[in-house]
Amino acid sequence: MSLLDDTRRTTDPDVSQEATGVRGALGATAAVATTGVLVVAVATWHLTQGTSAVDADDLIRLALGSGDQHVLDVLTASRLPRMLAGLAVGVALGAAGALFQSLARNNLAAPDTLAVNAGAYFVIVLVTALGITLPVLGEGLLAFTGGLAAATAVLLLGGGGGSTTRLILAGSALTLALAAATAALLLLFDQETVGLYAWGSGSLTQLDLSAVRRMGPVILLALAAGMLLARRLDLLTLGDDSARVLGVHVLRTRVLGTGIAVILASAAVTLAGPIGFVGLCAPAGVRLLVRAIPAVARHRILVPLSALAGALIVLLADIVMRLAFGPEAALAVPTGVATTLLGAFVLVLLARRAGDAGPLRQPPAARTAGAGQSPARRIAVIAALLALLGATALLGVMAGYTWLRTGDLLVWARGDAIAVVRFAMDERAPRVAAALLAGAALALSGTVVQAVCRNPLAEPGLLGITGGAGVAAVLVVTTSGAAASTASIAVAAGIGALLAFALVYGLSWRGGLDSDRLVLVGIGVWFGTTALTTLLIVRANPWDTPRIFTWLSGSTYDRSWAQVLPVLIALLVALPLAWAAHRELDLLAVDDDTPRVVGIRLERLRLVVLLAAALLASTAVSAVGVVGFVGLVAPHAARALMSSRHVYVVPVAVLLGSVLLSLADTLGRSVLAPAQVPAGLVVALIGAPYFLYLLYRSRA
Repeated sequence: MSLLDDTRRTTDPDVSQEATGVRGALGATAAVATTGVLVVAVATWHLTQGTSAVDADDLIRLALGSGDQHVLDVLTASRLPRMLAGLAVGVALGAAGALFQSLARNNLAAPDTLAVNAGAYFVIVLVTALGITLPVLGEGLLAFTGGLAAATAVLLLGGGGGSTTRLILAGSALTLALAAATAALLLLFDQETVGLYAWGSGSLTQLDLSAVRRMGPVILLALAAGMLLARRLDLLTLGDDSARVLGVHVLRTRVLGTGIAVILASAAVTLAGPIGFVGLCAPAGVRLLVRAIPAVARHRILVPLSALAGALIVLLADIVMRLAFGPEAALAVPTGVATTLLGAFVLVLLARRAGDAGPLRQPPAARTAGAGQSPARRIAVIAALLALLGATALLGVMAGYTWLRTGDLLVWARGDAIAVVRFAMDERAPRVAAALLAGAALALSGTVVQAVCRNPLAEPGLLGITGGAGVAAVLVVTTSGAAASTASIAVAAGIGALLAFALVYGLSWRGGLDSDRLVLVGIGVWFGTTALTTLLIVRANPWDTPRIFTWLSGSTYDRSWAQVLPVLIALLVALPLAWAAHRELDLLAVDDDTPRVVGIRLERLRLVVLLAAALLASTAVSAVGVVGFVGLVAPHAARALMSSRHVYVVPVAVLLGSVLLSLADTLGRSVLAPAQVPAGLVVALIGAPYFLYLLYRSRA
């Protein structure tokens, strides 16, 4: 039985009566008191951790009135602000997560999975990049605006939270889009945004107590407002209709609750950056107590207990970082790395336990689009795409800081080009080939992933494949430094992608492979690999970080023909096989029973298809770095153009993927020349609006 089932069970009248009894009240009070004592103990322990030679004995003497001025200065200038920031952030995120989960009736809802942290972080980076200086409360207001906009979009487009898969996909994809926009700002305004990358993973470092003094009252007031909604939230867990009968204004309660939760999360982001997954882990841990203490399910207990649990998680995570890396080295390691790793584990655990209520399948428009088209029209569409592909490739080799003419290309092809043309073509030709082939590979990978998952919003990146590639590539750069060649990075990325796929597949298997579980576990692994990548980057040589950023953003820079060859081989093998297996893919996209009825060994077919998708994605990532949205947009656009039959979807998606990534690469290195924007960021900025459009169309 899932945590969500436990929560719903405690809203039954009999259980509610038990929860309000003396025994239930005593149990709930004991739980809150015990957690509070633990928070005080951990906060005291936290004060003893630091870079200066001030230990517990010094603090005890100071408390007894016999300490010296140096100890007092260290306490007030460094340790107390950090501890109070961790306390405030944990309280805010824990309470926000409890509110979000109750409002969405989904125990996987949190500031991270609803893209609240990503929206708040993006707005703050944007303001900083533009050189606008604001007080803490001003930044808090902007963070609230960004977080509220993101949460509203996810909740509306994600169907209000009833479907776990849909909600997490919506939040994760919007997080990807916002992360891409943020990364573009960090790359283009590197001087103005110095230090914001590490802060973007959550850092408790404070210069003084001023920020805590400003945001602390905001958090306390928002927490008090959330407590005032406790009774209404209790009734809301019974269902909208039952709540209305009992006098609850459902829409008003949802709007107020969402606003309060966003205020809490935004205040935490303003104070310490987006510290990940505290809002998921804290309420999840508290809900485990529901079976033993039913009264914990009541929001007057659930919200403050989640707040205390959040503070406990943040402070413990900061202590663990200091113990693991040492006091001085831990200053450069964001606290959010530890909480995100914990959150990824919890997300995978909950995904394995909880069923999905109404998963998102292919919307009717996607299944019927293109039905009844004549063969002549389909041939015309493919011919037009082939012509567009040729034009895109030609534009790719001609465009850049130095524009070439068609005559220059002909002279270069004969081997008689002048030095400038020869240099430009030797640099551009492999880049264009890498973009074309990698785009095709990602599109084909996304096509088969969507068929297996029966979900048009799934893609290789959200299954953890590109995240594993990113960790492996960054590991090679950080361990080898300047000795790391582009080829070694590519090989490591391919291996990392396959290992990540094996991990996701293994964790998703539970007496069979459920497509919704596969998606949720993949997203959990993706978050975990993102945290590991951040940890490696912040501990790396600063001279290596620009190279790492560029690769992680999806770039064809400095590509060679040797790196293009594996992608070509993978496509030459996989594309004919995928086209030949189009009937099997059609059956996979229907349901689990139909393939078995016609004699298909479902699990073996799924494994083979997903392994092919992982190989395609890994070779693509090894050639162009981490690129998202191509595997999401191209297959869906192909279905819209042709039909849902894979005999047409496969070739059209491959052509669309090639065009999309090649065009993004050309725009990225031409529009702002000599500055270059990685192709992966351009694709994300193009694909994000289309993704939101897909969510809007399929919201019913």
